[in-house]
Amino acid sequence: MQYLYNVAMTCAGCSTAIGKVLKRRDDVSDVQFDMEQQTVTVTSNASKDEILDTIKKTGKKVTGEGVVV
Repeated sequence: MQYLYNVAMTCAGCSTAIGKVLKRRDDVSDVQFDMEQQTVTVTSNASKDEILDTIKKTGKKVTGEGVVV
């Protein structure tokens, strides 16, 4: 599944932090960032809530609920 989250990212460090925590998960196969749109697209076999919780661990504000793309 592919999930789209709206995440407050102000710099490349933000996307790097999010990418690190997501890529530690064995069930995440791809992570894409759009800094201009402030979105993160995650391809994973995990549930959207599990991925949401992982992103929240970075301390970044997540306004999306993980819309399935």
